[in-house]
Amino acid sequence: MTSTQTIRAAVLGASGYTGADLIRLAARHPNIEITALVAKAHAGQPLAKVYPHFASLDLPALVTADEVDWDQVDVAFCGLPHGTAHSEIAKLPESTKVIDMSADFRLRDLDTYAQWYGGEHGAPKLASGAVYGLTEHYRDDIEKARLVACPGCYPTAVLLALLPLAKSSLVAPNGVIVDAKSGASGAGRSLKQNILFSEVGEGLSPYGVGTHRHVPEIEQELGQAFQQSVVVNFTPHLVPMTRGELCTCYVPLTNGASAENLHEALLAAYADSPFVRVAEQGTRPATQHVRGSNYCHIGVFADRIPGRAIVISTIDNLVKGSAGQALQNFNVMYGFDETTALEQLPLFP
Repeated sequence: MTSTQTIRAAVLGASGYTGADLIRLAARHPNIEITALVAKAHAGQPLAKVYPHFASLDLPALVTADEVDWDQVDVAFCGLPHGTAHSEIAKLPESTKVIDMSADFRLRDLDTYAQWYGGEHGAPKLASGAVYGLTEHYRDDIEKARLVACPGCYPTAVLLALLPLAKSSLVAPNGVIVDAKSGASGAGRSLKQNILFSEVGEGLSPYGVGTHRHVPEIEQELGQAFQQSVVVNFTPHLVPMTRGELCTCYVPLTNGASAENLHEALLAAYADSPFVRVAEQGTRPATQHVRGSNYCHIGVFADRIPGRAIVISTIDNLVKGSAGQALQNFNVMYGFDETTALEQLPLFP
């Protein structure tokens, strides 16, 4: 694509947190014209009425999907919930490229999808052609794709930390433990008792213990890297903050590998990846150092238990864990510089 070409974009689920963050980022992309904003519950309203922080932007009003002239849309960003996204995406013209931020096209095995998401997949033919959108590991496939399934926030942080280590056989496939923590925005904008301020504030609580739906996604990708089935012990926690995610991965080492070997492998794997920063040894990743940005920070530490190491990764769950990664995939799909409209530094303090 030429640097002057304009791509017409629609956002489905524009009133959710991921949709809104996608709009925030895409509004500053020199090659994107936002032509449609879809939000069924708020159709007919200006976006600034739902999100006042968009008041300075000239954006189309919110509409239903049936009101969109899809002939005027080149790419659709989908921020709809799982179970809804696949049926809506199936209605789009084949000429429309899709970047999906839901879970509906991430799992390659549709029986696994049905098991974890509680229902049959509504668009199996589309699912068979979907490309997993972990940008740093699937660039070539993303470039040629019509439908890209952006990873979940937890899988993004975990897989960026562990995939290079699995591929280089520095860690063993069994015995991986992930302790994950996320801010409340990961639960979305709809009203839920457990994310009320008085419920979240001044506390730390686990959820989805042994049952979180991101587990099969992590196991799918690690299993492919290890070339065998993998079972991961994964427990997420809700922390009293809005944005941010931190995953502490406890990994078994192989063949006498050391934490230094893991650090070197990560440096080599991400040498040409502008958004992944492998910290100097001894530097601890922290959520406040990636807030509002598309960066992922990874740190490696020796464990006091022989034969094990600790790998810590952190991202902003709404940016690198969703909307930012979607826009990064858009850049790859259309041949733009990967960092376009994503250059903003983390917001600190």
